[in-house]
Amino acid sequence: MALHQPAHYDESWSEERIKSWLDRAPANGESAEFTVLWRAYQGMRPYDFERFVQLFCEYGRDINARSLQGETLTAIVSRHASSQDFLKILQDAGGEL
Repeated sequence: MALHQPAHYDESWSEERIKSWLDRAPANGESAEFTVLWRAYQGMRPYDFERFVQLFCEYGRDINARSLQGETLTAIVSRHASSQDFLKILQDAGGEL
C-alpha cells in the first residue's frame, strides 16, 4: 500500500509556499512557464491560484505560455465546466484564448 499525505482543505498557504510553485520543473518537453501554470491550476484553490498568478506576472513570466499543442492555459481552462473562477483570474491577468 502506498503512503500518501492526507488532504487538508482549509489550510492557509503561505507566500513562500505559493512562490515555491514558480520553480517547478517542466514536464516532457513542455515550456517551463506553461508547466508551472498548469500544475498550479491543478493543485491550487482559486484564491491561492490568484495569488500565484499575481506573483507569476510580477516575476515577468508569460501568462500566455503555450502547451506543446499550442494552447494557452486560458484556452484550456475555458473548456472546463467548473473552472469559471480560474478562467476569470487568468483573463484578468491578460490570459488569451
